[in-house]
Amino acid sequence: MNSALTIDRWQFAFTNTFHYLFPQLTMGLALLIVVLKTIGLRRADEHYNKAARFWAKIFAVNFAMGVVTGIPMEFQFGTNWSRFSATAGGVIGHTLAMEGVFSFFLESTFLGLFLFGEKRLGVRGHWFAAFMVFAGSWLSGFLIVATNAWMQHPVAFERAADGSMSLASFWGLLGNPWLGWQYAHTMLGAVLTGCFAMASIGAYYLLHGSHAEFGRTFVRIAVIVGLPAALLAAFPTGDGQAKMVAQHQPVTFAAMEGAFQTEHGASLVLVGQPDMEQRRLDNPIAIPRVLSFLTHNRWTAEVKGLEEFPETEWPDNVPLLYFAYHVMAGLGTLFIAVMGVAAWLLWRGRLFRSRWMLWVLLLLLPFPYIANTAGWMTAEMGRQPWVIHGLMRTSEASSPNVSTGNGLFTLIGFMGMYALLGILFLFLVIRDIDRGPEPASD
Repeated sequence: MNSALTIDRWQFAFTNTFHYLFPQLTMGLALLIVVLKTIGLRRADEHYNKAARFWAKIFAVNFAMGVVTGIPMEFQFGTNWSRFSATAGGVIGHTLAMEGVFSFFLESTFLGLFLFGEKRLGVRGHWFAAFMVFAGSWLSGFLIVATNAWMQHPVAFERAADGSMSLASFWGLLGNPWLGWQYAHTMLGAVLTGCFAMASIGAYYLLHGSHAEFGRTFVRIAVIVGLPAALLAAFPTGDGQAKMVAQHQPVTFAAMEGAFQTEHGASLVLVGQPDMEQRRLDNPIAIPRVLSFLTHNRWTAEVKGLEEFPETEWPDNVPLLYFAYHVMAGLGTLFIAVMGVAAWLLWRGRLFRSRWMLWVLLLLLPFPYIANTAGWMTAEMGRQPWVIHGLMRTSEASSPNVSTGNGLFTLIGFMGMYALLGILFLFLVIRDIDRGPEPASD
């Protein structure tokens, strides 16, 4: 791998990781704002409308940051990955263009109406604006995931004599079997980010003794929505996505699970450290035969190990892929446990008095971001060494005329610019949280 390619990959990885900190919250909050507006509409309760307006301000800041950090990624397809764009642009150009033309304008237009047009729209019109913001944000997620799903499992395309690809069937692209599981799993991850953000801020208000009524509302809504989201993120969506990987990318699945040898009745490893020199897992803690059952619904089913595949087909960094996958899965299990306990305390009427649980909810705020980042690391590192799985290697996709110095210069520039944007984002959000949903304290 040459150094210019390495810098190109680092640049896209950095900009993509930083960018996704924002859409995952907006997509999660979009649903929760609709929930708040629906309750407010049905009960004719201004309290829920105030709560929705408060979270709409947080949403707007996230949305703006997502737009600013997302635009450079589009340009990188042409600057850093021109050979990939020339080859696959006839396919992915459709979904990327639709995301910008349809979903972005839908979301941004109705967000403006929601923020500034409440008096003119009326109660039902304001609810409709909230719903259309939700529809736009989730449509945006669908089209982006559709693009990624095609790179993971290319379908519905034709290849010309010069090697370029064009779309053979638009509905075939949207019917990609990889897309359904990946989209559902991704959006549930976003919902969890929104729920933990809402629960964390609500817990902060309750522990701080300010805006207590809103704090109780935030925690209650977040737990009620968050528990089913956490369960569904694990099963069936996480399970279905893992089975897709096992079926279509078996070498990736072996690396994710740390399976170096082929086994009948393979164990599910909970903890272990990949030893690439000895081709084994050190200090494994495993549950016998469970991996075979989860993957193939049979306790004695065969699970292929990395030994079955040439090393040129292995993911570039097996240990990092293994750890990213297990961090995601481990945190997903933690989210189920925390939301389950919080829901039980809520049902028993003790959640708002349980300061230890409120502290847990407050301190867990960063962890959905970590889990979502680890999940995307698993997807993207797992596809390597392919940029389009089975069709085009990453080493063939970069721009031949972008030097190492060019790439490094812009990478450093992005890091500095995004650091400033991050500071600005934190300042704006902390200011809104400090002000609270209404000027006066409860």
